[in-house]
Amino acid sequence: MNSICKLLAACGLVLVISHLKAQTPAGSFKNEFGFRSDNDAYLFYGQDRYYTNGLYIHFRHASDQEKAGQKTEKRIWEFSAGQGMYNPVSGYSPLAERQDRPFAGYLYAGAALSQLYKNESALKLGLQAGVIGPSALGRQAQELLHKIVGFYEIRGWEYQIRDEATLNLSANYTRLLYRPEDADFDISAEGYANLGNVFSGAGVSAVFRAGRINQLFNSAYLQATISNHAQQKPLHQTEFYLYIKPQLNFVAYDATIQGGLFSDNNPVIFGAKPLVFAQQLGVNYSSRRFTAEFGLTFKSREVKSPARPHQYGSISLYYRFN
Repeated sequence: MNSICKLLAACGLVLVISHLKAQTPAGSFKNEFGFRSDNDAYLFYGQDRYYTNGLYIHFRHASDQEKAGQKTEKRIWEFSAGQGMYNPVSGYSPLAERQDRPFAGYLYAGAALSQLYKNESALKLGLQAGVIGPSALGRQAQELLHKIVGFYEIRGWEYQIRDEATLNLSANYTRLLYRPEDADFDISAEGYANLGNVFSGAGVSAVFRAGRINQLFNSAYLQATISNHAQQKPLHQTEFYLYIKPQLNFVAYDATIQGGLFSDNNPVIFGAKPLVFAQQLGVNYSSRRFTAEFGLTFKSREVKSPARPHQYGSISLYYRFN
C-alpha cells in the first residue's frame, strides 16, 4: 500500500510540474536582474582616463500584457542604482594645472518605464536622483578597485568637483525602420533627451543589427526579453546578433566636466564640447534566462581642453526569473 501511495504521489507531482511548465512557455519570465560594468581597461589599451569606470545594477518587471491596451505590446518597470567615475588623462594626476578633465563621481538611484508598441516602436521615460562630488564616493571606489587589482596609486581627487544633489529626467524613443520578412538584420532609428543638473542634451542615432534577432518588443536590445501573458511570441528562443550604433550628441550641460550647476568654487572645471560623435558596436547573446553582452564605445573629444578622444568597453549580464 505504501508503495502504491508513493507511486500515485510521484505521478501527481509529475502532472503538476507538467501543468506548470505548460503555463510557463519559453521566454515568459516576468522579472530580470543584473548589471552593466563599463571600463576603459576592457579594451586592453593600458589607459585609465576620462570616463574610467561605471557600475550599474538593474531590476526590471513586466506588467500584465493583457491589460496593456490595443497598441501596446508590453510595459516594463525598471529600478536601478549606479556609480560613474571620471578622472583626467590618468588617475595619478597630483597637479591641478596638468589635469585635462576634472576628477568626478556620480552616484544615483533611478526608476524608468518602457512602453513597447506592437508596431515595434518604444518610449522609455526615466528619473534619476543622486549626488555628484565627494558624497558620490568616487575616490573611495577607485582607490578600492586599484587596490584589489594591484593598479597604481591614485592621486588628485582632492581637486574633484564639489558636492551637489542631483535630479535628472530622460526620454528615449526607438522605432523600427526596416526589416525584410524572415531576414536576419534590421535598421532602427533612435532619439533621446536628458534634462537635469547632471546631464542635459539630446541625440540621434541609427542602429544596425545582424544575426538571430527578435522583434524589438521581445529583444534584449531594449531589455525587453521579459514578459507577462505575452501577446506575441518571440521569433527565436535565443538571440545572437551583432550591432552597430553611430550616434550624434548635442551636449547642453555635463556636470562631470563643468561642475555642479548650482555649486561654486570648483577647483578644476572645463567647458563641454557641444557636439560629440559616438560609435558603439557589440555582440549580444540571450537565452531563455540569461543575457550576456559585450560592447565598445568610441567617442570624439568631449572637453574643451587638451583632452583626447576616448573609448571604453561594457560588459552586461542579466538573469530572468519568476
